[in-house]
Amino acid sequence: MNKMTMTERRVRSLVPGAATMKAVAVQPGRAGSVHLATVPKPSIDEVPDGRGVLVRVLRVGVDGTDKEINAAEYGMAPPGDDYLVLGHESFGRVAGVGPNVRALQVGDYVVATVRRPGRSLYDLIGTYDMTTEDTYFERGINLRHGYLTEYYVDDPEYIVRVPQGLRDVGVLLEPTSVVEKGIAQAFEVQRRLRVWRPERAAVVGAGTIGLLAALALRLRGFDVTVFGRTKPPYRNAELIEAIGARYESTVDLPLVEGGRKHGPFDLIFEASGFAPIVFEAMQALGKNGVLVLSSVTGGARTIEVPADRINLEFVLGNKVMLGTVNANREYFELGARDLAQAELSYPGWLGRLITHRVRGLENYGELFETLTDGQGVIKVVCDVAQD
Repeated sequence: MNKMTMTERRVRSLVPGAATMKAVAVQPGRAGSVHLATVPKPSIDEVPDGRGVLVRVLRVGVDGTDKEINAAEYGMAPPGDDYLVLGHESFGRVAGVGPNVRALQVGDYVVATVRRPGRSLYDLIGTYDMTTEDTYFERGINLRHGYLTEYYVDDPEYIVRVPQGLRDVGVLLEPTSVVEKGIAQAFEVQRRLRVWRPERAAVVGAGTIGLLAALALRLRGFDVTVFGRTKPPYRNAELIEAIGARYESTVDLPLVEGGRKHGPFDLIFEASGFAPIVFEAMQALGKNGVLVLSSVTGGARTIEVPADRINLEFVLGNKVMLGTVNANREYFELGARDLAQAELSYPGWLGRLITHRVRGLENYGELFETLTDGQGVIKVVCDVAQD
């Protein structure tokens, strides 16, 4: 792993004498190709009209998406490159700004959004996370380099200021934004009812997204039940109970029965990564309820479900199911506010979600080993640089 990679040789030969930096990258389509690369250091001038913002990366969270890209399940390199810099959960500090940047200044703590616009109508009006195009652009995921590196440059449109009080936990903002979008979209859809006063919510899955969903729902006053497979005692169950929610293991209480005991649920946020349980959630949903799906699942799994009953109850109960993936700036800003409120309402709770830290990009091997095999992992973070 210490030998110069093909990517390093390529970059150095193409740009002799140019400023470079370290990055953790893969060669898309080649399983297990994660490596430490030497890549060009970005310049503020790369963004036109004097709107460039140079950010020094401090921390980057990694998750199953990074693992799946390294397994060559998806992800493409940006045009002209044969590598993709990983990392979509960023946290950094502004190191320089262009002459026409007003909203940010050197020293600000920031998080960058992930999705970048294409050419559909939804992209053009700023809701690029709702694109109808088959090709999408996501930093660290598809066709755009990510943040698992020393610096990045972007337009201020895609950079969100984070309060200084969130310095230690701001790296959680990207996954929080996914939760914020799902909940906000549920309320947006239910404007059709004129009055919607949900009280009981369920979260399916007790991983990072599930925990953050439980938090966001508790901050909004919901009675929250989180369903996970693992039986207590369990760190995640303790975290759930610490914010006034309840935890149920589906080994002891299946989701449909949980709906009878603790529901009916006005809102269910699915974050399990296990597609079959979606059909159980559909049956646990109350009348006028909303089921939000956030898991991205592959494979070709099939199951048998009571299709007629599910269909009948959805129609007669005016139920809704929607999906949420990625997020635009609006939801990052909502997430920053919720994280700040969480630090006040449940001091120290967010910090407990960051269970594993790996220092330095050069230790990327440990980073991925922890992500894959670590015990008790909730959120794995790479400390790229000290503040």
